[in-house]
Amino acid sequence: MSTPQLHRAAGVRGGRGTVAGAAAVAALGGLLFGYDTGVISAALLYISKVFALSEAVQQWVVASLLLGAIVGALGGGAVVDRLGRKRTLLAVSAVFTVAALLSALAPNTELLVVARVLLGLAIGTSSLVVPTYIAEIAPPAVRGRLVSLNQLMITIGIFVSYLVGYAYADSGNWRMMLGLAAVPSIAMFLGLLKLVESPRWLLARGRREEARAALLLTRTPEEAEAELAEISETMREEQRFSYRDLFRPRLRPAVLLGIAVAATNQLVGVNAVIYYAPTILKQAGLGDSASILSSVGIGATNMIFTVIALLLIDKVGRRPLLIGGTSVVIVVLFGLGGLYLLPSTHGLGGLLTIGLMLYEAAFAASLGLAIWLVNSEVFPTAVRGKAASAGTVTHWALDFLISVSVLTLIQMFTPTGLFWIYGVLGILGVVYLHRNLPETKGRSLEDIEKSLRGGRKGE
Repeated sequence: MSTPQLHRAAGVRGGRGTVAGAAAVAALGGLLFGYDTGVISAALLYISKVFALSEAVQQWVVASLLLGAIVGALGGGAVVDRLGRKRTLLAVSAVFTVAALLSALAPNTELLVVARVLLGLAIGTSSLVVPTYIAEIAPPAVRGRLVSLNQLMITIGIFVSYLVGYAYADSGNWRMMLGLAAVPSIAMFLGLLKLVESPRWLLARGRREEARAALLLTRTPEEAEAELAEISETMREEQRFSYRDLFRPRLRPAVLLGIAVAATNQLVGVNAVIYYAPTILKQAGLGDSASILSSVGIGATNMIFTVIALLLIDKVGRRPLLIGGTSVVIVVLFGLGGLYLLPSTHGLGGLLTIGLMLYEAAFAASLGLAIWLVNSEVFPTAVRGKAASAGTVTHWALDFLISVSVLTLIQMFTPTGLFWIYGVLGILGVVYLHRNLPETKGRSLEDIEKSLRGGRKGE
């Protein structure tokens, strides 16, 4: 290899490190997402005692965050397309900080709910913009791995929240549990100040030279020019889109796919486990500390298998992991329901913990990664913010319905009925995905869009 070629190769390797660093900073939004959604599972055991909350009010304390997330996801699409990815992320990190501190200082249930609604606004918006930003700065060869970094950070956030919950279990200091979320949000804000804007967004706004400069940080000059040309060609074919246009035939396959992945992600009941695992385990006979410690094991499993899937996603592909992993989730759900039919409840807490760990392992390696990855890959550049919000809103709306119904449904249908309902809904989801999900591994975003319009499952 000649000297110029060596210098160019070294620059590209440095660029790969640059884009990985940018993705890691943006993915702190995922860590905050995971921490703020997971920490309530432990904190709720103590908040309910301090404020004397009924089961119905407990569900609404959990769900208030999700109401904010729905609003954030609905409005976030237009915001991210108008203001850009970087400025939106800066605003989100500031809201995370304010809401975390307000949660920790809340003197009553009403102000705690207000703080959690603000957290939800930040989470809903970040769940849309973080994977979109990472997908748009990442080269195709590593896009799946870098976008999935967001999901890894979510699982790390959940795991850390369980560890913090266990650390403060003896003291019952739920205010520290909630307030510590301000630390990564401040780090995210400071890190974002050094990042570049998405080259695709810059090009969509007519700022071609800035887009070229952003691409040259992570591509060779030849790669940057080729990608600029490909993006430009696709954008020339596109008109100005509104939300109404998402229902037109050209975009409908991608929109329905994004909604289906998001719906399946939620309808298998993952957030019933994340929010209520300590409560479920406590009802099975474990004490407060033992229930929280068991949830730490569940969170660790979630994190470890997300790492495994992250290493495989750009080698094995999306379809095998998503469809295979979801099938395992369904089998485990029926098994969990069956545990409650055993003639003796002796040892039920331990068996449930093992079953929930298996559930989280399969979920993490499939639906956990897929929701953010698919919604960041299948939409045209000009409408990616608006279109991705359809799947994100579906995610948060169903998450909200699940969070306000888990304890009630257990009373109505028993735990067996609840797990089996989730299993049946999972079957419907995996059938749809098997028929409609394209393989997107190693393909440009523009090629994926063309294949969906043409009705092909992909290469």
